[in-house]
Amino acid sequence: MRSALGSRATLDLWRRLLAEPRNPQLRRLSPFHSTTHKTDFSKMKESTSFVANIFKGKMVVDNVFPFPSVLSEEQTLFLKELYEPCCRFFEEVNDATWNDDNEKIQSKTLQGLKELKTFGLQVPEKLGGSGLTNTQFARMVEILGWHDLAVGVTLGAHQSSGFKGILLFGDKHQKEKYLPDLASGKSLAAFCLTEPSCGSDVASIQTMAEVSQCGKFYILNGRKAWISNGGIADVFTVFAKTKVKDVTTGEVHGKISAFIVEKEFKGVTSGPPEKKMGIKASNTTAVHFKNVRVPAENVLGGFGNGFKVAMNILNNGRFGTVSALAGTMRRVIIKAADYAANRKQFGNQICNYGIIQEKLARMAMRHYVTESMAYMISGNMDMDVSEFHLEAAISKIFASVSMSACDVTVLCLQLCGGHGGHEGNRSMVGYMKKAGLERIMRDLRIFRILEGTNDILRIFVALAGLQHAGSQLQELQHTLEDPLNNTAILFTELGLRAKRIIGIPTGISLDGVVNGHLVDTASLVTKCVDLLSEVVEHLLLKFGTEVIHQQFHLKRIADTAIDIYSMGVVLSRATHSLNHNLPSAIHEKLLCETWCYTAFERVRWNLKAVKASSWNNYYKNMRSISNEVVKNGGVVYSRPMGF
Repeated sequence: MRSALGSRATLDLWRRLLAEPRNPQLRRLSPFHSTTHKTDFSKMKESTSFVANIFKGKMVVDNVFPFPSVLSEEQTLFLKELYEPCCRFFEEVNDATWNDDNEKIQSKTLQGLKELKTFGLQVPEKLGGSGLTNTQFARMVEILGWHDLAVGVTLGAHQSSGFKGILLFGDKHQKEKYLPDLASGKSLAAFCLTEPSCGSDVASIQTMAEVSQCGKFYILNGRKAWISNGGIADVFTVFAKTKVKDVTTGEVHGKISAFIVEKEFKGVTSGPPEKKMGIKASNTTAVHFKNVRVPAENVLGGFGNGFKVAMNILNNGRFGTVSALAGTMRRVIIKAADYAANRKQFGNQICNYGIIQEKLARMAMRHYVTESMAYMISGNMDMDVSEFHLEAAISKIFASVSMSACDVTVLCLQLCGGHGGHEGNRSMVGYMKKAGLERIMRDLRIFRILEGTNDILRIFVALAGLQHAGSQLQELQHTLEDPLNNTAILFTELGLRAKRIIGIPTGISLDGVVNGHLVDTASLVTKCVDLLSEVVEHLLLKFGTEVIHQQFHLKRIADTAIDIYSMGVVLSRATHSLNHNLPSAIHEKLLCETWCYTAFERVRWNLKAVKASSWNNYYKNMRSISNEVVKNGGVVYSRPMGF
């Protein structure tokens, strides 16, 4: 019988792989492993994250299905009261071209935004803000992406990161002291984490804060680099190393703490504005701290908790970036569609040519995914979902990579060619500067770096997912130690693994979750999950803890997770639209089906590249080529002419 064969053979296989001394790397991979403490896996909390679970071959859909619908009628009406005047303001007052040319935001724009109460959108009303939910905030941020990304970065650096730590971690006194002026725009905020020698490696920051002899102050010294709003901010959230004594061993360690620092504190200075490729109107400077006396009550989130504060600020702010980029993409698509409908070549409107149709379809699909992710994450946050960090990172990566906002803009530029300015009442877009598209392209480039570079976020997604899978394998090893009392678990877990190894579907399904018209499309997701989990186990068994050094593989694992999550999100949104008979439901079904097919093909290609020996040779060659280029200080070969 297949069950008997699968259980006995697979039990022996996994007992050897997981339990034998020659494979200790798996036992070291899990963060729950300890040589002195035996983990009780039965008491471990199951993850609710969709992304974390796909690494384990599971489909936990509660945070993805149904698509979030979290605004009450009252909240929707309140949002419209803010949204419509803000749209008119950007159409009638803000001049994005002037801002870009002069590398600053017009004073009338800043004043108008203060009057519109856009500086404290999520600050509670009792503290002077608008008290918006995350979903309401996402809708407002779309306006900034639509009209002027540099203004968006200025406002985002102020409230999505600058004072977000006070909003999330501030005590009653800190909130009451700082938030009213920050919400009104009377004070501006900045987030000070990055240093010249510390970008993605937060733990290596050099800025120091030492407690004074009286214990009432911390003496802050250091330099922060490339700080948005750095030259115009009044309040800074600053991260610095502090000395923490271990009460058990007495050893002193350097731990990061977060501080609220005012510009008025003696010793705070900023450098000149940086000259940048894009978002020129936003202020970016270095910020210096020399013997700055910071009151002890200005420690934010608890002494030594700075890393936690920083990561939570970044995780909580990423959905705003995604929403802003969705706004940019929507406007660019409107421009492209208008041009394609009215431009004639060879006696026909260019929208009738297949090569143009493919561009417009790709643009629409990428926007649909990005916008769906933005409102999925904001909706999850409004529903107090505890685990959304992997999903937020994925959304930020997806929205800002070449296949999304940048790709949409590049496709629009290619479609429109050199056209710029206006024809009649139609706004044209093209390569010429006056059209504004080149500014958008320059502005977009920063978002692959801002709020966590995409390269590091990819590694984070891959390693976090592998860690979840490693923990499950640890649990399986624990179960194997007592097989007679865990028969049901063994038959289930080992049976699933046996099926994946020989390519048999495991039976995980989205039937009953997605709309009936999308069942076949949804089956592509379950196939991808089976493929991913099988490759993840392959990597863990092959490399153990050394998998952290396999970045060629990790990138492809991350890209796979991104594609699978994107498939789940659009299936959820299209299901919602079909179930509610929305006017766009059939169109959304087409977007969903087409996107999922292309994503499925990418997943198969990426996972094949992880396991195939031919690709391992490719990685080896890439590593050798790179090493030689670095060693030579440039290309190794001579010019064909020889001089």
